[in-house]
Amino acid sequence: MHSDQAELSTVATQIDELIERVVDVAERYRGTDRDDVAIRLYEVERSLHSAGRNLQSAFRAF
Repeated sequence: MHSDQAELSTVATQIDELIERVVDVAERYRGTDRDDVAIRLYEVERSLHSAGRNLQSAFRAF
């Protein structure tokens, strides 16, 4: 079980890093003629936050 917790902790860190990367790209498109890309990427960000919350909930269940 300890190895599962370590694995989930690593995944949580990766999700946080993905959020940062997605937001960085979204910000480059915000306010441009490709604002639609930013909007979609911010939706990805929200989904990743949700995934992170669900992962944390599962992690607390251990």
